[in-house]
Amino acid sequence: MRLSGIFSSAPPSVGVEIASDRVTGVSVSGSQSSWTVASHASERLPAGAVTPALNAVNIHDERLVAGAIRSLFDKLGVRPRRVALVIPDTAAKVSLLRFEKVPAAAADLDQLIRWQVRKAAPFKPEEAQVSWVPAAALPEGGREFLVTVARRDIIEHYEAVCSVAGAHAGVVDLASLNLINAALASLGQATSGDWLIVNVAQDYATLVIVRGKDMIFFRTRQLEADGDLADLVHQTAMYHEDRLAGGRFGRVVLSGASARGGDAGERVRRGLEERLGTRVEPLDFRGTAAMRDRISAGAELLDTLAPAVGVVLRERVA
Repeated sequence: MRLSGIFSSAPPSVGVEIASDRVTGVSVSGSQSSWTVASHASERLPAGAVTPALNAVNIHDERLVAGAIRSLFDKLGVRPRRVALVIPDTAAKVSLLRFEKVPAAAADLDQLIRWQVRKAAPFKPEEAQVSWVPAAALPEGGREFLVTVARRDIIEHYEAVCSVAGAHAGVVDLASLNLINAALASLGQATSGDWLIVNVAQDYATLVIVRGKDMIFFRTRQLEADGDLADLVHQTAMYHEDRLAGGRFGRVVLSGASARGGDAGERVRRGLEERLGTRVEPLDFRGTAAMRDRISAGAELLDTLAPAVGVVLRERVA
């Protein structure tokens, strides 16, 4: 399964992530049997330049962010005409819609999904950008669908800063969806059963439960106080057990925490292990995309690069 983005087309070989505190770029080369992160770079952003939100302006200094992306390209040694763009989870709303009976006509299904999500969006229906892909099949014959909705002008603003930097955003996708892409690509057949991915960004956390290769749970929350992540993990584990007929997670993958600096990654990892009672492992995409500079590939760097690597690999690795 490949998790598609807000806009879908064959992804370029350069991935760019715009986060609240930095922009990151990767250039991936190789073939189906051997992918390599040929170059990578990251530029810090000042506080307030990007403030991800579902229903408010996200980018407050277009020239500064575009300049940071141009600097990325200089460091990468490429001038791409197209890039695959990753934006924060909090810039969009992700839902799992369940239909006991799926319309036979694709156009009818599309209309039904758009009607369901637009009526719940906190902005006008005509302002919505909606994307969806099939998710888990239901035992009774229905199906769930993974649906992403965002304000169109917000997505266009993220695209615009790429255009100012000289590159067209051929793909736009969310950070945690591409962590799943990176994990699926690297873990392969080891992803049977229920597993949990925890993405700890600078100002939010996302928890995703995947059953085999189908997403069955997605929740994003702002991190505003100490203990917010622990509460979110506890609520998710209880929901998994009570509502999703789940037990102990077969695998827990952590990403993002090390990129916050210091010993944050290790502290988060230990806390998750204590609460969940299972080993927590880092998201290490090098099983699919090796780092050219292997010596410098520490936990913080892997966390920083993972979303951009995932969006480049999403159509390239089955």
